[in-house]
Amino acid sequence: MRMEGVLGLLAGQAVIVDPASTPAALCYKILIGSVAPRPIAFVSSLSPTGVRNLAPFSFFNAVCGEPPVIAFSTSFREPRKDTLVNIRATGDFVVNIVSEDIAEQMNLCSGEYPPDTDEFAISGLTPIASEVVRAPRVKESRVNMECRLLQTINVSTRPGGGTLILGEVVRFHVDDAIINPAYHIDADELRPIGRMGGNDYARTSDRFSLVRPGGRA
Repeated sequence: MRMEGVLGLLAGQAVIVDPASTPAALCYKILIGSVAPRPIAFVSSLSPTGVRNLAPFSFFNAVCGEPPVIAFSTSFREPRKDTLVNIRATGDFVVNIVSEDIAEQMNLCSGEYPPDTDEFAISGLTPIASEVVRAPRVKESRVNMECRLLQTINVSTRPGGGTLILGEVVRFHVDDAIINPAYHIDADELRPIGRMGGNDYARTSDRFSLVRPGGRA
């Protein structure tokens, strides 16, 4: 068995890949196929001239609880992604959670479009005003997080590199049908989806529970 960058096989079971000697595109396939499912940040932003932008990113997660902070990464390229340009210019954005019922519309927004394109119009989703930030929210999303930019970090400027964006959540908008008085989100009602490798996505309806040592929920 010969593979670019493979150092060897362990007991005929494991393939060891050295990223330093393996094409980045192949390492990327391993990365996104293994780190899965990944939550999707459906990010809405506004250009300095008022053009709305809406794009999904699957390198995304929550990174701090107090204050609430989320992070997502955009791919490094020239010209830069509209989302990154807008956020750096305006200092704010909104993360809209993707449920199963808007998956198709989200996918439409993943295409490559000119900077003056309004992805809300392409997808048919409805922009609504935010309370604190200038960027619009997605009405059809059942959770919106208005964010102020904390920091951007160029992790790598190589082809396939990325820029990490950190944002503090300054407002949550949650559909009252999916949240209880204890502020727990009902996953069966939210029905979020996750990103897998290739063209695949995952539903989150098949779950199981484990109690942490010490009984913490």
